[in-house]
Amino acid sequence: MSSDGPTIESLAVEDRRFPPPPELAATAIARPELYEEAAADAEAFWLRRATELLDWVTPPAAACDRSRAPFFTWFADGTLNASANCLDRHLAERGDRVAYHWEGEPGDRQTITYRDLHERVCRLAAGLRELGVRRGDRVAIYLGMVPEIVVAMLACARLGAPHTVVFGGFSPESLRDRILDCGCTALITADGGWRAGKEVPLKRNADAALAECPDVRSVVVVRRTGSEIGWVDGRDVWYHELVEGRDADLAPEPVGAEHPLYILYTSGSTGKPKGILHTTGGYLTGVAATHRWVFDAGDDDVYWCAADAGWVTGHSYIVYGPLANGVTSVLYEGAPGTPDRDRWWEICARYGVTILYCAPTAIRTFMKWGTEYPARHDLSSLRLLGSVGEPINPEAWMWYRTHIGGGRCPVMDTWWQTETGHILISPLPGISTLKPGSASRPLPGIAADVVDAAGESVPLGQGGFLVIREPWPGMLRTLYGDDERYVETYWSQHPGMYLAGDGARRDADGDFWLLGRIDDVMNVSGHRLSTIEVESALVDHPAVAEAAVVGRADETTGQAIAAFVTLKGDVTGDEALIQELRGHVATKIGAIARPKSIVLTDDLPKTRSGKIMRRLLRDISENRQLGDVTTLANEDVVSEIAGLASAARASGDEDKAV
Repeated sequence: MSSDGPTIESLAVEDRRFPPPPELAATAIARPELYEEAAADAEAFWLRRATELLDWVTPPAAACDRSRAPFFTWFADGTLNASANCLDRHLAERGDRVAYHWEGEPGDRQTITYRDLHERVCRLAAGLRELGVRRGDRVAIYLGMVPEIVVAMLACARLGAPHTVVFGGFSPESLRDRILDCGCTALITADGGWRAGKEVPLKRNADAALAECPDVRSVVVVRRTGSEIGWVDGRDVWYHELVEGRDADLAPEPVGAEHPLYILYTSGSTGKPKGILHTTGGYLTGVAATHRWVFDAGDDDVYWCAADAGWVTGHSYIVYGPLANGVTSVLYEGAPGTPDRDRWWEICARYGVTILYCAPTAIRTFMKWGTEYPARHDLSSLRLLGSVGEPINPEAWMWYRTHIGGGRCPVMDTWWQTETGHILISPLPGISTLKPGSASRPLPGIAADVVDAAGESVPLGQGGFLVIREPWPGMLRTLYGDDERYVETYWSQHPGMYLAGDGARRDADGDFWLLGRIDDVMNVSGHRLSTIEVESALVDHPAVAEAAVVGRADETTGQAIAAFVTLKGDVTGDEALIQELRGHVATKIGAIARPKSIVLTDDLPKTRSGKIMRRLLRDISENRQLGDVTTLANEDVVSEIAGLASAARASGDEDKAV
């Protein structure tokens, strides 16, 4: 990623303010003193968190080793086990507490206590050991959102075997590439899974991938859908048969704090996925601390992170963070609109969910569907909301607070990445005065800044490139098998600083506003504008549910702003509305930000994690051959949008594209 060019101009203004509710300010876990303690000595601060929040076999005496920067290590003289920290230490006092309320998409349910989960993890770990899995061996996990995905991750951690979880929506090719890259010798999958009323053929996909993965010796298969599947004798084994009669109290394997916990792949600009390597002690410290601080999760809470365990959000805030803190969570297998569009709110009411953490994409989808669906259910148990995955538009923030949080729940807009391992910038619920669309400030112990192309801090109010100036415990250690790419991607632009790849600004109060990926910045007549601000201005219009904005080549202005807009369910689009939207953006931001073209579409191209694929929209806008669409959740929408844009070009008036 590159941060070449001038700083990013930020023109949007947000004046709404929401101080913490007095009762929350009085009782919140995170206190203002945390900032003061961290500012005095960040490394000592993190060392205290490590020893307070985790159980160690050998407690660490030192925090961060910088001698091989940027290959930092944390708590390297300590030993522990992640599975033991998530399970064993809770058994005496919390063994009968619910760890997960699990609900399958067809409606089947399980209540799993910490004692139940511990037994399941031990039995699977013993079974994997019988199959020859040892400390340091890599294990691939390709499952839907069933309890076994959590069990599999923790069983690997119990053995000291790093896992790589591959999202269940990925293709056989994606699974193959990840297995080969990290040299997996075992795979845990299922006959199938449920998503949006359809069966996902996990085993069939796995078999196709494994045709080119000769080093995989064992395949453990969970029986979920009961479908007929292919079978390779001597390689494949049923999960339920493998765990039957195994040791229900298998001792955890102590590992060094820098022992790899998992490798998780994220997309890269070269097309080759990047294997993000996270280790055990620093990562577990980071997720345990930030989960406590940001979500204020206590013994009486029912917490729901509505992500998929195949993404880093699931690793950190479905599995390792909540379990390290002994919290009760909800797991849901399927889609939010199955069988009806109120499924999430039905789940919240059934289990008395108090904390909900989800993506802006989901929130904007609910906005498009309308308020009638959450209104069907009693959501009064909710006391805290969270947002993750991309910057949240102020109007989506307000809708979330108003229609899901009843106008009373604080919204924690969190910024972090697969690479960072845990949340780095976020409000704290009993401390921060909230601003819709702002991620607030770096958490205690995190040194974030906004800099220009030369690496100098930019003035308040000016946009620039988000960097982290000091190492933090949960940071990635390298890209698996590619140290050179790790240095080039994250550390070469501004020596000594981690380049996040996002644009940001700090307002007059020092609060951070994320402006989207550096690659999504548009250069219009010499002005570098962020896509997120134009998108937020569009979503601010009462007719709009969601918007995506890209820059396209323009002979006059260098780049022109092309917008793709989905409307709320009861709104009909026409030429007059398009002109109204263009004028609305000009009023909210300025004439320079007025979109050159607006295409109204029923949906936007999104990955299976819910992120909008702006790269494809740029291809469509510039009439280029489309890139890879296999990772999309909705491939059909791409051709539909391309047809709309093509028709608009043929008519000679792209401003009227409907």
